[in-house]
Amino acid sequence: MAVLRPFDKLPQLNSGVLLLVGSDEALQRQLAEAILQEKKDFNISIHLATSLPLPSERDHLRPRIDLVVFMIDIKSKYSLKNVETSLAYVDASFFLGKVCFLVTGVGRVNACSIETNAVCKLGETYCSPVLFCELELEGVRAATAQRLVRMLRICAGLLPGVSALSFVSLMRKSDDD
Repeated sequence: MAVLRPFDKLPQLNSGVLLLVGSDEALQRQLAEAILQEKKDFNISIHLATSLPLPSERDHLRPRIDLVVFMIDIKSKYSLKNVETSLAYVDASFFLGKVCFLVTGVGRVNACSIETNAVCKLGETYCSPVLFCELELEGVRAATAQRLVRMLRICAGLLPGVSALSFVSLMRKSDDD
């Protein structure tokens, strides 16, 4: 039952590691496939988990994780509860630009079980961006994959002069407006 820490392992050369955490494994796989299909100039490794903590017996084999994406299905209160429970197993330093919340199912507003304000509050509390999307639509899934590849590139330190802390500062700036 180990806490995820962002800097406890050395980074891999010219690569980024993404962890998708969420209760809908089918959507995780679809998003992972879309990310891997994106054009990129670095290697991407994607790990899927339904919740945290990750098993500690495989910790020595696990690479350094550069970006954690918590997937929340707006139609499932369990999904939000699962993410809230998992957050306890993430070191506070991960919230300096290496975490984002991805809210899925937003195309069906009449089927919502979760208030969007609750998810936005989660993003504010953890100083992490919140992305809203409908992953069941191929075009939106591709656009979301592109955005996550760009974020991963920054979080993995592969974009010179740009830090993952820029996500935090952008969040703070939008709060001030």
